[in-house]
Amino acid sequence: MSVLKPLTDEEFEPALLEECQFFKGPLGVIPNSVRTMARRPAIARAFTELNAAVMKCDGALTPEFKRLIGYITSFASGCRYCQAHTILASERFGSTAPRMTDAWNYEDSPHFSEAEKVALSFAHAASTVPNSVTPELGDELVKHWSEGEVVELMGVIALFGFLNRWNDSMGTALEDLPMESATRNLAHTDWEAGKHR
Repeated sequence: MSVLKPLTDEEFEPALLEECQFFKGPLGVIPNSVRTMARRPAIARAFTELNAAVMKCDGALTPEFKRLIGYITSFASGCRYCQAHTILASERFGSTAPRMTDAWNYEDSPHFSEAEKVALSFAHAASTVPNSVTPELGDELVKHWSEGEVVELMGVIALFGFLNRWNDSMGTALEDLPMESATRNLAHTDWEAGKHR
């Protein structure tokens, strides 16, 4: 049900295609969402730069945990495409099967620290519509994470808010690697590719 077909490598602006190789590290592919954005190179370029900045880790947030935050954000908003991408990236950054399995049921999981549980609660609350972040949840967050880490965390949530809207609205077709990872790692949830086939 894709609204637009993703561009092939040959259809990309060459310099932009080179910049988009960044995505192959965490995902093994240039996502079809970026291949669709590439019809307007300035948008694809800005998104790629934002993605690189948001996913850079300058504090205690790890690449693996940032992707699990993206997963919770995508789960809360219902974007199956981004759920598959974030679980693949979590796996590629060393997440364990128990952490991926417990990501949605983190509150009672022994596989997450108290700080991580607060961050996951914040990500879920920030991703729902209407937004359900409370002052108390904000207070809890800053007890466990530095101001810079809170900015990084919110950056991940906001980035996936954009991607969740983009991919669900565009019906972006899911690539093979994230499809395989989601099928393997999200079998315990109600995950299915749906419109992203």
